[in-house]
Amino acid sequence: MCIVTLHHQNHPVYKLIVASNRDEFYERPTAQAGFWEDYPYILGGRDLKEMGTWLGITKQGRFAVLTNYRDIASERPERKSRGKIVNQFLTSNEEPITLFEKLQQQRTEYNGFNLIAGTVDDLFHYGNNERHLTKLQTGTHSISNGSLDANWPKTKKAKEMLQTYVQHQQDIYIEDLFEQLNDRETAPDPLLPNTGVERDLERNLSSIFIENVPNYGTRVSTVILVTHNNDVTFVERTYEKGQYADETRFSFSI
Repeated sequence: MCIVTLHHQNHPVYKLIVASNRDEFYERPTAQAGFWEDYPYILGGRDLKEMGTWLGITKQGRFAVLTNYRDIASERPERKSRGKIVNQFLTSNEEPITLFEKLQQQRTEYNGFNLIAGTVDDLFHYGNNERHLTKLQTGTHSISNGSLDANWPKTKKAKEMLQTYVQHQQDIYIEDLFEQLNDRETAPDPLLPNTGVERDLERNLSSIFIENVPNYGTRVSTVILVTHNNDVTFVERTYEKGQYADETRFSFSI
């Protein structure tokens, strides 16, 4: 159950601010963030099982991030890996709108997903459950495993924290964003969404950082800052069963 919160085109220094947690089964093999050997202009982590990714940015300024849409009753194991969708956006030279049109035609080939993709200047959201493309308005947005800006406790809290922070901070400190991503407070039962899982699991999945689910939890936190001058800072922290493990940091210009 991943979460992505971003602030877009409404800050005096940064055109894009991204704070994201990737939640995954602990046994799923994953590579730390880096520039890919087969596509050296792509920066991101990588799922070593299907060779897709959940989040990435290119030296040309393309950006894409994906979360699963949780709909247990509709899941089909034979469908394609959703991480390949991000690969397609990052490796392509086609206009993002063209790629979204193709994705609309292929939407039934994948289990439920949300995709935010485009360039650091113009971003769009598409979910194959809702089936319509939306250009992101300027400001703050948050998405997990439901709709964009859904009124779930975790997405609402993450959005409010980032929105309040950027409104009062011209200097954005990466450590402050990681502190937001490390929020492990679960939501009260009356506020929990109903996504088709047992109540105890729903509760444990309601925190921004997940640590109390057997064999599953937050494995990667990522912060991306892009200035109006197109200078990129990309920082990834990895975790093992809730404990900090390592950090990688990259800087480049688009």
